[in-house]
Amino acid sequence: MRHFRILYRYFIHWVTARNTKGYGVHSPFLFYFVRTVLRETAGYYAFDVIEGLRNRLLVDKSLVKIKDFGTGKDREETIAQIASKSLCSPLEGQLLFRMVNYFKPKVILELGTSLGISTAYMASVNSNSLCYSLEGSSSLVSKAAEHLKLLRLNNVVQVEGNITENLETVLSELAAVDFVYVDANHQYDAVVDYFEKCLLKSHEETVFVLDDIYWSQGMEKAWEYVKKHPSVVSTIDVFYFGIVFLKKDLPPKHYKVRC
Repeated sequence: MRHFRILYRYFIHWVTARNTKGYGVHSPFLFYFVRTVLRETAGYYAFDVIEGLRNRLLVDKSLVKIKDFGTGKDREETIAQIASKSLCSPLEGQLLFRMVNYFKPKVILELGTSLGISTAYMASVNSNSLCYSLEGSSSLVSKAAEHLKLLRLNNVVQVEGNITENLETVLSELAAVDFVYVDANHQYDAVVDYFEKCLLKSHEETVFVLDDIYWSQGMEKAWEYVKKHPSVVSTIDVFYFGIVFLKKDLPPKHYKVRC
């Protein structure tokens, strides 16, 4: 049932969204972002390396036990199963890479590491940036650590355990966060809690990216909450991501863009 609802939402998005040429986006900052980041198709060497890892994961039949703090239910799955349904797509990962490359954040915060593919895309941009990645399941933390080591990414700090409990501790140790990617517990209360806590260490240039904003009614409700938050000035909805800007000089407007 959820699959059909998402397909319906995608159809509505496609019909109502602007194209990636940026026409109708009146802010010069956001127009340039749409044209040079969302529309860019150039590849980078890191893409091939990360996708090579993904291809190996998609045929890995080894079993791992996953502790899911979101549902409260532990389960056992193969690496291939996780890779096929839980990782960011190549399109999503490469957009994360381009956004990090464009905004040049010094401190990146990721909520939900999984097998480390999205982490790798963001950490690969600049070895001088620092990416904090929080994950609840110890088995996934271990697997992600193996993958990041294989990719020779040494600028990632992994934090294991309940994200809701650990996030406040991690944020207390940081002066500020520049780029936040939320892909953890997909329930309304959790997403709102993550967002509110991260806002306390944000600044005008901080960019938030919320994954799977149409994954469920709860996620759609959370996305609407974020859009209406007084700290949020402008947003771009590309269906699979909701991109949030806090810059005070932007027009208070919410865009839908095909990507």
